[in-house]
Amino acid sequence: MLVRDTTPLPRRRRLPSLLLVALFVSVAGAAGILVASKSTVAAVPRVPKVADVLSASSATIDNYLLVGSDSRSSGDPNTGQSGGVTGSRSDTIMVLRYDKATGAASLLSIPRDLWVTVSGHTGKRRINSAFNDGPDVLVRTVQNELGIPVHHFVEIDFTGFEKLVNALGGITVCFQYPTKDTNTGLDIRHPGCHHLNGQQSLAYARSRHYQEFKNGGWHTDPTSDLGRSKRQRDFVNRCLQSAAAQVKANPFRAGELITAMSSGLRIDEALNPLDAAASLRGAVDGGLKAYSLPVINRTIEGNAVLELGQGAEQVLAYFRGVGPPPASVS
Repeated sequence: MLVRDTTPLPRRRRLPSLLLVALFVSVAGAAGILVASKSTVAAVPRVPKVADVLSASSATIDNYLLVGSDSRSSGDPNTGQSGGVTGSRSDTIMVLRYDKATGAASLLSIPRDLWVTVSGHTGKRRINSAFNDGPDVLVRTVQNELGIPVHHFVEIDFTGFEKLVNALGGITVCFQYPTKDTNTGLDIRHPGCHHLNGQQSLAYARSRHYQEFKNGGWHTDPTSDLGRSKRQRDFVNRCLQSAAAQVKANPFRAGELITAMSSGLRIDEALNPLDAAASLRGAVDGGLKAYSLPVINRTIEGNAVLELGQGAEQVLAYFRGVGPPPASVS
């Protein structure tokens, strides 16, 4: 049995949750709405150079690399403090696997602190640093280090996240205890189910210093980033179900949802979201199966990082398209 060190990592994290799949679902409305949505989809910005490094089309699976990016021109999104840092960071990395034979879809979280060799560099570093050199470098790193073929690339930033949740009318999340994170602004004062708007959802999805009030005191989630990834996968599922239900009830919602998040969205040059929608709509109806990579906390050269643990190869084989579904779902 794998024994995991659940000691919280000491560094700050900047991590938006990822709702890209909801875009695909949102455009899967009636035929007439699909046509009307084409102009909106055509306006979605494309990511240059990524198409050149994507894997060739597979007869069995489609893998979408979903990246939540953080533009830090306004400072640290966890604290609001500016530190003169520019550019973007990949703060959420997920792979959406679509099975062409069964129509099922699965979601895998890749920890941002996974210790890997970044494409084009010598030595190892955290996988999220690959995005600093460009989305194409991140794609090559995922393919080379994890062996997962990447057929499409989709990126969303904080702006797109908030706008999509607000366009959906908010998302309901249930809390067993009063919950807070003073870094992100999460503040749930009473247990129960709460309907979160875009800003509140962002505070929930980004929370790394997640605390619950129980047994007379505040207790921090000891699983740190791993616990946050699990909450994010659940949140993505809730958004998917909401988007699918709304478009079924009113196909005109499709264009509204696309427009809401298009300002914070970028996709690879070869991706046709309308085709993706047609494929993924049935999968969403059946519910996504969510997986995590078994990892172990390590300290290497003074860096608190994660390495693959026992059972990781089974998960990776499934997302490579060469193995059966893993036994456990996270």
